[in-house]
Amino acid sequence: GLVLGVYSSEKDDAAAQFTSAGDAFDRLVSGKLRALLSLCGPPLKKGKTRIFHGLHQDFPSVVVVGLGKKSAGINEQENWNEDKENIRTAVAVGCRQIQDLEIPCVEVDPCGDAQAAAEGAVLGLHEYNELKQKKKPVVTPQLHGSADSEAWQKGVIYAEGQNLARYLMEAPANYITPIKFAEHVEHKLRSFSNVKVHIRPESWITTQEMGAFLSVAKGSAEPPIFLEIHYSGGANTNDSPLVFVGKGVTFDSGGISLKPSSGMDAMRADMGGAATVCSAIVTAAALNLPLNIIGLAPLCENMPSGKANKPGDVVRAKNGKTIQVDNTDAEGRLLLADALCYAHNFNARAIVNAATLTGAMDVALGSAATGVFTNSSWLWTHLYEASILTGDRVWRMPLFEHYTKQITDCPLADVSNIGKYSRAGGACTAAAFLKEFVTASHWAHLDIAGVMSNKDEVPYLRKGMAGRPTRTLVEFAARLSQDSHN
Repeated sequence: GLVLGVYSSEKDDAAAQFTSAGDAFDRLVSGKLRALLSLCGPPLKKGKTRIFHGLHQDFPSVVVVGLGKKSAGINEQENWNEDKENIRTAVAVGCRQIQDLEIPCVEVDPCGDAQAAAEGAVLGLHEYNELKQKKKPVVTPQLHGSADSEAWQKGVIYAEGQNLARYLMEAPANYITPIKFAEHVEHKLRSFSNVKVHIRPESWITTQEMGAFLSVAKGSAEPPIFLEIHYSGGANTNDSPLVFVGKGVTFDSGGISLKPSSGMDAMRADMGGAATVCSAIVTAAALNLPLNIIGLAPLCENMPSGKANKPGDVVRAKNGKTIQVDNTDAEGRLLLADALCYAHNFNARAIVNAATLTGAMDVALGSAATGVFTNSSWLWTHLYEASILTGDRVWRMPLFEHYTKQITDCPLADVSNIGKYSRAGGACTAAAFLKEFVTASHWAHLDIAGVMSNKDEVPYLRKGMAGRPTRTLVEFAARLSQDSHN
């Protein structure tokens, strides 16, 4: 199969404007493609397709897909590069049509941006069907032509990184337990000589005095794991690393503050923070990025049992602060509190944590963007600029003292794990809680609850767990590796 792009023309009656690959193919078939397109009715709109059969012996089926306007560029209102988004969407739609035709291989028009085209193809074809007997045919996307093979390969690596996060998030919680999560990530990193993976057991967590993390883990029969990854890509292994921290709750029942049963199955993806940061490190290693990265993922289940945290219990975090657990379903911040304290051991250049932390984040931004709370404008700028390129957007949220007061005004302990006004500003009070465990001057908290899954909002992702914002984290790390800021 072959997927070719065509641009929207300004006038409805204008001839189709092909990409250079489309033009070359049209010449190869003596203008038949252009002629057939004009016979098929009005010009193709963005993301719409036409399929032609029998035009060329090498490509029995050709899908032509609309790319929208040529050179749309960065859209200031949308905060993304529209050309790249249009290409990702068009290529994904085209590749899926080839898959529906049960053709095992598809060549893809680079459409002027081979990286974006590769991302669209590899992201668009991904589907979790490990446990089904009947599977969709596997389709292998390849670059059409040879001019942009380096950019294409980079796009494949970026997309495969996000697909790894999607795989981990989508898998059932009895298949991805804390230890199985850690072993899967370790297996992915085994081939890299400059990566060390430490799978820390419960005994180690205890010696680290991570009382907040352990208080969540004790409700489950599954033992907790603290996953620690060291990627040494920098010229000097002693250079200050970028530290990624990810919430790794492999299933969240809510604990004693039990969640409603409807939709609880989606809480197998409550380790989305750990999945995205670990996948970003796997991708950084595959790209051989020239910087040092440390990944930290506290992994456990949050379950109701005779040993579980009870509302009103007080636990002690690694830095000595006491926490009143007023809601056992606000557990992710307890894991992160201890992991963030531990992250300060590494003289980090920046600490970035990701977590499916609050339903309030989903209420605030929906699936349009990841909410970012940060004490560093330098860090924010890098994340924001990275997200414009990836199309996986971020939006800055406030870290006001206003919210800090709501979690430090606590009757029994130093801080409460929920704000005293309950639901008001829930994502902001959660971020204010985490800030109590951070002294680093460059720290960002990414609340990814709203972008955890995809229904149909991102057209180049199928329905299911989204693996967002893995590509933005990778692009951010790539930018940091080029940046001389200390």
